Amino acid sequence: MKTNLLNFDLNGLTQYFAQMGEKPFRAKQVMRWIHQSGASDFDEMTDLAKSLRAKLNENAVVEVPKLMTAQESSDGTRKWLLDVGTGNGVETVFIPESERGTLCISSQIGCALECTFCSTGRQGFNRNLTAAEIIGQLWWANKALGVTPKNERIISNVVMMGMGEPLANFDNVVTALNIMLDDHGYGLSRRRVTVSTSGMIPQMDRLKEVMPVALAVSLHASNDAVRDQIVPLNKKYPLKELMAACRRYLEKAPRDFVTFEYVMLDGVNDQAQHARELIQLVRDVPCKFNLIPFNSFPNSGYNRSTNANIQVFRDILQQAGFVVTVRKTRGDDIDAACGQLAGQVKDKTRRQQKWQQVMLEQRG
Repeated sequence: MKTNLLNFDLNGLTQYFAQMGEKPFRAKQVMRWIHQSGASDFDEMTDLAKSLRAKLNENAVVEVPKLMTAQESSDGTRKWLLDVGTGNGVETVFIPESERGTLCISSQIGCALECTFCSTGRQGFNRNLTAAEIIGQLWWANKALGVTPKNERIISNVVMMGMGEPLANFDNVVTALNIMLDDHGYGLSRRRVTVSTSGMIPQMDRLKEVMPVALAVSLHASNDAVRDQIVPLNKKYPLKELMAACRRYLEKAPRDFVTFEYVMLDGVNDQAQHARELIQLVRDVPCKFNLIPFNSFPNSGYNRSTNANIQVFRDILQQAGFVVTVRKTRGDDIDAACGQLAGQVKDKTRRQQKWQQVMLEQRG
């Protein structure tokens, strides 16, 4: 089987070429061809010796996920379903804004964490994505979007907020992050790459040491009782421990705050009392809040908070001195909004069957 070079960051690529008897600068050359020029054919890499190109053609490939479907929203958001084999597909979303272009990347086929309000979680879980399948989403999107008239890349920011829990696929995600940040890869700033987590504390501590990019925490509740219900991981890593982990992470983070993501669920976590509890919860954690109006999906069992409740909630936090944004719903008409990514998952957990049974019982 040929080696897929997309699985290697610069260190891995350098070791690969060393095993072939090649000098380290060859790794930098090839990395630039793959990630900056979008080359997938070794014969395109014209500054490599013909003998090296022949060796690569014999032993290696640059294999990216293949496109299954592409959709474009009325607001310009684009979503791609990419084939990751054996009947599975993952979704990648591009969100254009006036000041930046953000790509939302998936890290797993499905998700094992079972957050009750998330469409991805309802799909069950198949496996972790390889580093090639993670970085391949950025490679593919760059190719699809092209460049600006000034020959600048359209994608300026990357968020690991697609399908899956990134820190549950730690090593492959870190390899992909290395490639994103490397000047021979995509040259992105640590401040412009964000990893989102539901609160896997040991992995947060590891990430702080090896790859301190911007951090977003899927909080979604102001107390353990509510969070235990909607984010089951909280039973293992409760809020007090999570806040301590956030403070530790900020010791080396490229931004001096953590972003707390908070999905607004009608009657569940959106009352004034919840906002006041949040203020007490995060009082020692430099942070900002991103309030996310719930994006519905079939049989979700939840409703979006009213605009009035969201406004009261936001105002309470702002009056306490916090920076608060209310996320605009983007790509809702193509199911590309936050919490809606479902992809195509050959579930190994039987979770889809469980939820179907729950729905049948509720209807009965």
